[in-house]
Amino acid sequence: MVREMTMEDKQQDDFRKAGKIAAKAREIIPALIKPGALYVEIADKVEQKIIELGGRLGFPCNISVNNVAAHHVPLYGETLALKEGDLVKVDFGAHINGAIADTAVSFSVGKNELNEKLIAASEAALNAAIAAVHPGVKVSEIGAAVEKEIMRRGFLPIKNLCGHLIEIYNLHAGISIPNYNTKAQAVLEEGMVIALEPFATNGNGAVSEGAEVGVYRIDNEGTVRLGKEILNFIISEYQTLPFAKRWLMKKFNPLKVNLFLKEACAKGILHEYNALLERKGAKVAQSEHTLIIKEKSEIITK
Repeated sequence: MVREMTMEDKQQDDFRKAGKIAAKAREIIPALIKPGALYVEIADKVEQKIIELGGRLGFPCNISVNNVAAHHVPLYGETLALKEGDLVKVDFGAHINGAIADTAVSFSVGKNELNEKLIAASEAALNAAIAAVHPGVKVSEIGAAVEKEIMRRGFLPIKNLCGHLIEIYNLHAGISIPNYNTKAQAVLEEGMVIALEPFATNGNGAVSEGAEVGVYRIDNEGTVRLGKEILNFIISEYQTLPFAKRWLMKKFNPLKVNLFLKEACAKGILHEYNALLERKGAKVAQSEHTLIIKEKSEIITK
């Protein structure tokens, strides 16, 4: 007798489908990384690939360069371009029915010894974190594995950035997975879906908030005087997931979008994200995969 699929089975199947799409989208990135490439064009092409493959966007594609550790999402009409010697992080997500696969990869634009060592450190730390994962593990043990691998290579982990539990339509679902040895007692359970994302830096191991970056998510219910159709579109299209101002600019009048976002943020309807900058201005590398926790955990974005 064939066992009927449970809701958990169906959700895990959706996570796997999203992971395969994210993995295929990763494959196009190396060819996009070159001097003169516009950040916005890289982000657009990664996002377009996810949609072409049958997925939806779990959150906007981040193109974070050098000391920008995370959350740089290109704006509509942005002209920033990669240059020789840059260290670029491409962080993005795909989802199927709200089951999100989150992944990131770092590249050096041209040959650069520091970039390559930082990237190797973040990749080794990710592998160490994956190896440490099993049902019943404390998140502090994973953090210790990350910290040990990065520090033995002469760098520091970013301590105030972390991996996270993922649930349906909830990218950061309450359990944080540190990138250093903490006293956190949270324990991971079989069937959980987690993102592991070590950040390695030659700076002091912490980030601070920079300017707003044009990324938002619904935070509270409410009404607006201007742009009601924009708010309805966001609720219908993105639900509780982050979205880019750039996406709205492509669909609605840009002036109306700006007025709507200003009002919605002022009323607390939307949460706005900021860029995250390494405090010493040092470079940062990031590596990330999403896993389903089992006795032998399943990497779904590889």
